[in-house]
Amino acid sequence: MNDVLFWVGAAIVFVGGIFDIIAGIGMVRFPNFYVRLHAATIGTIYGAVIPLIGAGILALGLDIAGKYVLAGGCFTTALILFLVAPIGSHLLAYAAHKSRAVEWKPVYDALGEEG
Repeated sequence: MNDVLFWVGAAIVFVGGIFDIIAGIGMVRFPNFYVRLHAATIGTIYGAVIPLIGAGILALGLDIAGKYVLAGGCFTTALILFLVAPIGSHLLAYAAHKSRAVEWKPVYDALGEEG
């Protein structure tokens, strides 16, 4: 069972690395702040949370003394990042929109002021 946990955790960490590469390409290729912010959030969620979960599973498959502490730390950090990253992304987009720091010409602006 330990070998299965180890290889499943290693595969999940590898998938998270692929998402990090995809998010990095998006950060370079996307045209404006808002779309790049989306790529950064995808990189945080899929490129950090998923590898942390994989590292936790991988730790459970190891025969070391503090494997439950290590796995618990990984899972707790993944949960915190999963909750905080979208909130931070939303607040950055809202602040950029309200301060008009980013040039943006949408078809419909629900946050815009009337008049």
